Amino acid sequence: MLNLNELQVFIVAAETENFSEAGRRLNLSQPAVSMQIRSLETQLNVTLFHRAGRHIRLTEAGHALVPMARDLIQRAIRLEETMASLEGEVVGLLRVGCSTTSGKYILPKLIAGLRRQHPQVQVICHVTSRSRALRMLLEGEVHVALSSLREPYKDIEYRPFLTDRIILIAPPDHPWARQKTPIEPTDLLKEDFILREEGSGTHAALKEGLACHDLSLDHLNVVMILGNSEAICMAVQEGIGLAFVSALSAAEAIQSGSLAMIEVKGLELSQTLYMAHHAARPATRAQIAFWEYAFAPENEAIRRLPSEVGV
Repeated sequence: MLNLNELQVFIVAAETENFSEAGRRLNLSQPAVSMQIRSLETQLNVTLFHRAGRHIRLTEAGHALVPMARDLIQRAIRLEETMASLEGEVVGLLRVGCSTTSGKYILPKLIAGLRRQHPQVQVICHVTSRSRALRMLLEGEVHVALSSLREPYKDIEYRPFLTDRIILIAPPDHPWARQKTPIEPTDLLKEDFILREEGSGTHAALKEGLACHDLSLDHLNVVMILGNSEAICMAVQEGIGLAFVSALSAAEAIQSGSLAMIEVKGLELSQTLYMAHHAARPATRAQIAFWEYAFAPENEAIRRLPSEVGV
């Protein structure tokens, strides 16, 4: 009989391609991870990893086992949840993949409310890039993904959750902050800018918006690129440059007066944040509860958060 714990260790080792890192994630020693992998290999009579010093990589048999092992573990989890649900409780583990912005400003509010209703639900959030969040959903590593990227993957269904504005921010003592009328798009060429990294939703929205005014990112004087909206807000406060950021990430600083929002004539930028799930996989009770709670009328205020920034 296969040992589910050994299968879980195998999956994490396959994801990390490093027994030490797998042990760190599972709170096991590296020898314990190696021992469980060898036990699984002995039982299946196959070699699952090519080993070369500290480096490992999956064999053909290992690659074949990964999806089946994930499926077995998910079925075991659903079995336990179904039995528990007969008592009327929603229980189980919910894995969510999300980008940095949604992971910091949206998910905590949703998860707090969900757990007030269903305290037996445990949530694990994987904060990563928006493209990686979708790949994790596709590969069965998460149950739900929040992403501004909408890739046409087979069996992945998207539902718009909120529209996040992309706004221009500046220090409160900047001349534009005291200007009562919007600046012209060409005025942007006069300032230093801090940008999000290529591949982010903010970067993509800004690139598209500038193109409508016959401008490009290459026309901007970019002095710094950062992969975190909160870090960008801090850099703007320090006077390093101006920046276009998610309205959600700048809301608190704008309300406190440590940042100012600048209007740009004819430049209305936004990105839609989608909630996505894999339609071909049976949803767990915890996943269904989270989805229903996220879109419940009582959470309309969360879905409206970005539109209220700067009002």
